[in-house]
Order: sequence, then structure tokens, then C-alpha cells
Amino acid sequence: MQQLPCFASLLLLLLWPTTAAVQHAGAAEYLVGDVGYGWDSGINYAAWAREYAFAVGDVLVFEYVNTQHNVYEVTEEAYRSCDTTAGNGVRAKDTTGYDRVLLAEARDYWFICDFPGHCLGGMKVAVVNVSAAQQLQHPPPPDYVSSAGGGGRAASAWALPLGVVVALMIIIM
Repeated sequence: MQQLPCFASLLLLLLWPTTAAVQHAGAAEYLVGDVGYGWDSGINYAAWAREYAFAVGDVLVFEYVNTQHNVYEVTEEAYRSCDTTAGNGVRAKDTTGYDRVLLAEARDYWFICDFPGHCLGGMKVAVVNVSAAQQLQHPPPPDYVSSAGGGGRAASAWALPLGVVVALMIIIM
């Protein structure tokens, strides 16, 4: 009779990492420019965007002072030229100061601040190669790791199942 609980414990131990990975495979939310900076002048947004592998369903959050900045989703041409005169190349305009942009399809996304001189000064971000499928190897958003550099939410996800496995092993022995 001892073999059945032992087998169940082993099965739980082997399958738990798979279920945990599926839980974290959902859409992620990214604060553009990361915590403490947000959408502002003087940030290297090209370097920021290279840190992540974006997927359909992810959300970009632009936080900024709406009397000083805005967010325009534009075409690649408008992104490169920083020219939106007469609405040329503008796909969408956001001006609330807390704008959430859903990456709804697999394509490249181009964003600029349209306040005079901001885009030309580097306040623009290209989110390219957005993948069609959610990826298990998806990098976590910046707030995923705790400030101490430890496990953050990922570590707490393991606490309960690990406790269950330990309890089952104690009961079996």
C-alpha cells in the first residue's frame, strides 16, 4: 500500500514544474522605461526594448506627465523621421499619462512622444518582432523579481506545492 502514496508524491513532484510554467506563460505587462523612469526624456528606449521578447497579448504601460509628454503609435517611417505633420503615419494617440497599449497582433510597433523636439531627442521606442504565440521562455516584467534580487512571485508560487510534497513524504515515512 505504501507504493501508491509514494508514486503520487513522485508524480506531483515531476508534474508541478510543468503546471507552474503554464501559469507564467500568460500575457505580461511592461512599464515602458521601467520603474522609476517611465516614459520620459533621457532614457535609452532601444536598450530597454532589447531586454524583452514581446508576444501577442502583452501590454505596454506608458506612465508620464501628460502636460509634458504623449504617446503616438506611428508607422516605421514616422518613427524614423519623427514627422507627424498633418497626421502622417499616426496610428493612434494617447495622452492620459497612464496609457495601456495591448500588443494585439504579431507585427512591429513604433511609438514616439510628439511634443516638440522629444522624438528627435530620442523619446521613441520600437517594439519589434512581436511573436504570435505566447512563449514559456518569456522574460518577466521588471517588477517580477523582488527588490532583494530574490525569487519574487516565482518563489512564492513554489512554496505551497513544495510544502505539500514535504508533508506527503513525512506521512509516507
